[in-house]
Amino acid sequence: MAGRSRRVLVYGDVNLNIIDGSAIWAQSTVETFARAGCDVTMLLKTRIRTRRLLEPLERLPSVTIARPFEDELLPGLAGDRLSYQQASTIMRELDEQERFDVILLRGLQQVYQVVADGAHNGRLWTYLTDIPQSVVALDTETQDRLSEIASASRYMLCQTEELRSFLEATVPEACGRSVIFWPVVPTPEFEVPPPRSAAGDPLKLVYSGKFAPLWKTLEMTALPRQLGEHGVTAELHAIGDKVHNDLDDPDYRDRMESALRSSPGVRWHGGQRRQEAIRLSAEADIGLSWRDPALDASLELSTKVLEYGSVGLPVVLNRTPMHEALLGADYPLFVRDDADVIEVILAAVREPTVYAEAAARSASVAARFGLPQAVDRVRALLERAFPEAPAFAGRSQPLRVCVASHDLKFFTRILDHLRALPGLEVRTDRWPALSSHDEGASQELVDWADVLVCEWFGPNAVWYSAHRRPGQRLVARLHRFELYRPWPGQASIDRIDQVICVSPHYARLALEKTGWPAAKVTVIPNFVDDIQLDRPKLEGAQFHLGFIGVAPARKRMDIALDVLAQLRQDDPRYQLFAKTKLPWEYPWIWGDVDERIAFDDVLRRSQTDALLRGAVTFDPFGPDVPAWLRRIGWVLSTSDDESFHLAPAEGMASGAVPVVRNWPGADTIYDPRWVHPDASTMAEAIADIARTGRWADEGRLAQEQVRSSYALDLVTEAWTRILVEDLPGFALPATPASAQQSVASA
Repeated sequence: MAGRSRRVLVYGDVNLNIIDGSAIWAQSTVETFARAGCDVTMLLKTRIRTRRLLEPLERLPSVTIARPFEDELLPGLAGDRLSYQQASTIMRELDEQERFDVILLRGLQQVYQVVADGAHNGRLWTYLTDIPQSVVALDTETQDRLSEIASASRYMLCQTEELRSFLEATVPEACGRSVIFWPVVPTPEFEVPPPRSAAGDPLKLVYSGKFAPLWKTLEMTALPRQLGEHGVTAELHAIGDKVHNDLDDPDYRDRMESALRSSPGVRWHGGQRRQEAIRLSAEADIGLSWRDPALDASLELSTKVLEYGSVGLPVVLNRTPMHEALLGADYPLFVRDDADVIEVILAAVREPTVYAEAAARSASVAARFGLPQAVDRVRALLERAFPEAPAFAGRSQPLRVCVASHDLKFFTRILDHLRALPGLEVRTDRWPALSSHDEGASQELVDWADVLVCEWFGPNAVWYSAHRRPGQRLVARLHRFELYRPWPGQASIDRIDQVICVSPHYARLALEKTGWPAAKVTVIPNFVDDIQLDRPKLEGAQFHLGFIGVAPARKRMDIALDVLAQLRQDDPRYQLFAKTKLPWEYPWIWGDVDERIAFDDVLRRSQTDALLRGAVTFDPFGPDVPAWLRRIGWVLSTSDDESFHLAPAEGMASGAVPVVRNWPGADTIYDPRWVHPDASTMAEAIADIARTGRWADEGRLAQEQVRSSYALDLVTEAWTRILVEDLPGFALPATPASAQQSVASA
């Protein structure tokens, strides 16, 4: 990580005196950021009763433990734990002493309190697991709070892909901010026993964690006796000291503790340091993570499952979609209910191949969650949040940049990047409509800025070109929409340093239509957030065609239906999913009779054609495209014309295969292998790739291509350069390689 060490404050609504999943999370998070090169301050929530989890952190030179009670961080602080407001106040005071770059928080109520206080917005990295994890359970108040939290967060850290998808589907503000923050398995500080080829005799089972009804820990204490009835001598080693108080079952705690102390074959080791808990687990044969089916819908992954795997143990756990995605649907130690548990354990004991396969699968998965891998992931997040200083950052004063636009929807991520750059100060002139603005406010920005950026070449570009100061730099981005309006002819090109087009085809059209000097026009393509879009595909994706945006009619969804119908003649598994606003949601489209007729034909055909009925789904428009693309294997682009068409590129970044009709300029943006003359050849290409088993390979190739040409980092680098220097002008004639060359040369 280049530059100075980042200062990170970590606080969780967590009691580090008790060993449970949240306390382990806090410890491993602090260690991960410290080993990633950060200076970490960990603020404790409670008075210190035991140092089991703190001692490993205190040995790290870049970690500072802030003890609110012992160090009297608030006057008159009483009790044993901080309230939400007290914690927020202490965080603000610590930040005032020396500003933190990252404030990493866990716990919904605590995070919401900090967001409401407003002192750290934009620097928050928020980790939420204590939230409703289904649409049915998510109430309006919580959804509103999550929206506020997302808007204030730089990153929302999600433990699993399933949780990220849920958040993005229900909280639009989370899109683009949600990143995976896997559980972390520490590197064992002891010699791990060699892999076992079979279970031992006596059979040693291990459970590590909290003791609670839904975690089936009381039932676990009966396993040695039940296995003995089947001729298997067994022991249960139980590790942990957090016994749940159940309001619905007041006697549960007493029964649980009694079972741990007195059940035959059970040895209770109590609370242990994390390394000691893992060492004790390594001496066992099988790890237990069997839970009540009520938890099957949980979007969280148990860290204990990974810890067992890290020392070679197979794990007994519930069969859920998330666990199947992790371990494979054919993992042999899945259970569906209590009756399966004994049967599954007996299979592992009596069939060495079952035991060995489960152990190998568990170990392979756990290897992805080690501390070194976690450090690499954190460094990548930090590098994106804190980009390296550009060459001009050495100026005596920050470079002042004004971005003027009536609509920043295509510019938001670029704007985020510019705001994050050291040595840059960015302000926006947001026009309330295409042709209206506060002229006085705009003039103040002209007087202030070193560089003017007009997103859209509309009245904003006309006004700023007329009012720019001598020596002031002005660049404007031209989209398809403006090229056929009067504004390019109303602006003096001599007063604009460069005009940016998103594709070689439209750069050529701009030069032909305006007569501007070639040096004035350059190509910076649309960006694709390749990191956000790179997510694992869901089962069946290879039969799912994706179509993003059906309106206006020139998008030609009728051709997409032709493709689908031809495929379904031979294979009815193919389906089409259209993520879109519907035409009647656009008054300017729905007011056009021809548009209404065209879409009526599409709807009627999709519902009445025997080949299409039940195979076309309209999904709601929204920013959760990366999550939606997980179930899409092919992205169609069937338009009559496009300036760029981002949908195929986004699909490529997700690992989907692009299938593009040859609209003008398509082969200057996309590899000709993806471009086809008509619906029939599009369908034939899909069928051939699927028939020959090349879908995954073609998806990987598409992903590599889009990363090398349109990745967000490449495009933002070009935008950073154009703030201070001209990029190469567009050269005629363009070749199909122009699109890729444009970014490389920028």
